Amino acid sequence: MKIHVDIDCTPDEARRFLGLPDVAPMQAAVVEEMQKRMLAGLQAMDPEQLMQTWMQGMLPAGMQSWDQMQKAFWAQMSAMASGGDGEKP
Repeated sequence: MKIHVDIDCTPDEARRFLGLPDVAPMQAAVVEEMQKRMLAGLQAMDPEQLMQTWMQGMLPAGMQSWDQMQKAFWAQMSAMASGGDGEKP
């Protein structure tokens, strides 16, 4: 035996019938707060500050600037060019 029940109602009507809470106002408030925070974060970061933030995350902990990275690179290249293995004794 098969029983087929077709209920025609809106999602809001189904939610109320099942006794579920209405979260639409809370969701709207959360989305609005997220938008405010994202826009404030975007306005506060200029391109130079953004690049510095990205580069600090990409460089090893001991190298906090491009200058230090370049010096380390050139030291390794000089050691390899002089026939050394690049490691300090």
